Amino acid sequence: MSQADTVFQSRSNGISAEGVRDQYADGKAAKVWEIFIGDKKSRTENYRNFLVEKLRDNGCKRILDVACGTGVDSIMLLEEGFEVVSIDASDKMLKYALKERWNRRKEATFDKWIIEEANWLTLYDDIEHLIGDGFDAVMCLGNSFAHLLDNYGDQREHIQAISNFEKCVKPGGLLLIDHRNYDDIMGTGATPAKSIYYNSSHTADIKTSVLYVASKPTLVTMDYIISTGKGDTSEFRLSYYPHNLNVFEETLRTIFKGPAAYEIYGDFKSIDKEANPAFYIHVVQKSK
Repeated sequence: MSQADTVFQSRSNGISAEGVRDQYADGKAAKVWEIFIGDKKSRTENYRNFLVEKLRDNGCKRILDVACGTGVDSIMLLEEGFEVVSIDASDKMLKYALKERWNRRKEATFDKWIIEEANWLTLYDDIEHLIGDGFDAVMCLGNSFAHLLDNYGDQREHIQAISNFEKCVKPGGLLLIDHRNYDDIMGTGATPAKSIYYNSSHTADIKTSVLYVASKPTLVTMDYIISTGKGDTSEFRLSYYPHNLNVFEETLRTIFKGPAAYEIYGDFKSIDKEANPAFYIHVVQKSK
């Protein structure tokens, strides 16, 4: 049990508490999340264009999606002609990706699609047989990385996970990783329900709570209330670590040992053009 769990219910009932926490383990959140985000057609044009153009402009062909969830982004990239290896810690989320691969198995791109269950803390060892010379790009998007909590109070597991990501990137390759604007959430106590990643026809209210331990923000819980149609709603709780932008940048720069290039975007715009974005997207190029 994590430090946070001793004083606060950080996950819905039935959710795993071992290893990298599978906050979708009971299947409830996974099912509703699939309804909420929809399929690749629900991805915003800004996001699709940003991701595809960033990968193509850097000559990326072979992509590792380390938080593929239901496979929405991976499917989008497969259809854009990329070779994708997709992993997630949640078998409940992966079943949607596996179903899509089976349904489209007659298409060569989908027949070759590799989907694995893996743990970020042991990622390199878990998928070493797939890494080869490294991936052109590793992506961890959709506020996924914030699911990894700080169980020891020193962010050692965050460093370990990102170090594994770095080891999977080939020299000259990219890491694309994001997180919500937790600096603003800490200041306002509220989370924008609208996401820049998808156009959802299902309304959502997000009730936000912040847990402080020794005066330090340690855990942000978001209770999602989602309309599932015909007047029905579903509610589930997910928890996140509130990453500070400056600390996150410093961590990435340290792990990548002086990256060849480093860019930060706010809601897919240059950070100097978006004063208070909902999401920060970090694009780090590994030195050759």
